[in-house]
Amino acid sequence: MWDIGARPARGYLARVAVVYGLLAVLGFSVSLPATRAAVEELDATFVGLGRAVVAGVLAAALLALTRQPPPRRRHLANLLLVVGGVVIGFPLLTALALRELTSAHGAVMIAVIPAATAVAAVLLAGERPSRGFWAASGAGLVAVLAFAASRGTGLPTGADLMLLAAVAVVAMGYAGGGALARELGGWQVICWALVAALPLLTPVTAVAVADGGVGGGDVEAWLGFAYVSLVSMFLAFFAWYAGMARGGVAKTGQLMLVMPLLTLVWSALLLDETVTAGTVVAALAVLACVFATQRARVDSGADQERDKQQDGHVHALVDHDQEGRVVGGVGLLHPAHVRVEQAAVVQDQVGEDHERRRGGGLARP
Repeated sequence: MWDIGARPARGYLARVAVVYGLLAVLGFSVSLPATRAAVEELDATFVGLGRAVVAGVLAAALLALTRQPPPRRRHLANLLLVVGGVVIGFPLLTALALRELTSAHGAVMIAVIPAATAVAAVLLAGERPSRGFWAASGAGLVAVLAFAASRGTGLPTGADLMLLAAVAVVAMGYAGGGALARELGGWQVICWALVAALPLLTPVTAVAVADGGVGGGDVEAWLGFAYVSLVSMFLAFFAWYAGMARGGVAKTGQLMLVMPLLTLVWSALLLDETVTAGTVVAALAVLACVFATQRARVDSGADQERDKQQDGHVHALVDHDQEGRVVGGVGLLHPAHVRVEQAAVVQDQVGEDHERRRGGGLARP
């Protein structure tokens, strides 16, 4: 009977997760063009790590203003994954790679993030996607890679390997942060990760500045740096981890399939690049695969734990006396669920009492 209320609630959370995830992907989709613009004039180390310092200062102020309790010791492992993958690894590796590659090339190379995130969700977040999910995810990956081949991206280079390494570390950061967001909240995860990284990143960024890494940057370069600092490294993660907390790491991660295509759209709008018919076909194919992944089932450790807790609460709702009559109830979880379960138990007890009286009457001489 509990699923009467649980299923609609989960459906609502799934829709909210998609909205949050798409908002985040929209913000992330400008990251590579902005990074590319920044590293044209500014030092790549400064761009890759300095943006986390700017975001970290904002995060520290927000945490202090809202008086958030610090993470506990059990949160440390997942928090370190976010620091290593999201705050340090991915920004630094992409900034170094984009000194040699275009943002469009980089966008296609990191199209494997959703598949890597799904694997990380299995290994680190305890999620178990269904076969339908893996099929849809694989089809989306094939569509993106086919699109990349049609654009002639060529053989992998050292910069390509940096991007693949960036994919690996950010996938682990997504999985760790998504699991952590269920307890701390979406924006709290990225804020605490940024603050934790400040003692390490601040001196490194200061050295980059002292070495002249910020001299001579034009307006476009500084605008790119401002974007990756405020949006890519800060605000977009508010929505991203909020979506993962509600929709799961694997499912929400598949929304990243649309990011390479969105990046190409931004390239057309901002850099006057041409969007071909092949781009439109690839976009439609990827969107269909994303839709399929959102319809597929993914079992998570959190879902199983929640179901166990709900089952335990249901059994604890009603007390009985020695004759089996209902004597009281405990108002846990949702009141509507409590009333439904209590009414069912009362009805069962009344029926049993009635049958017992009838049986006793027939047996009486």
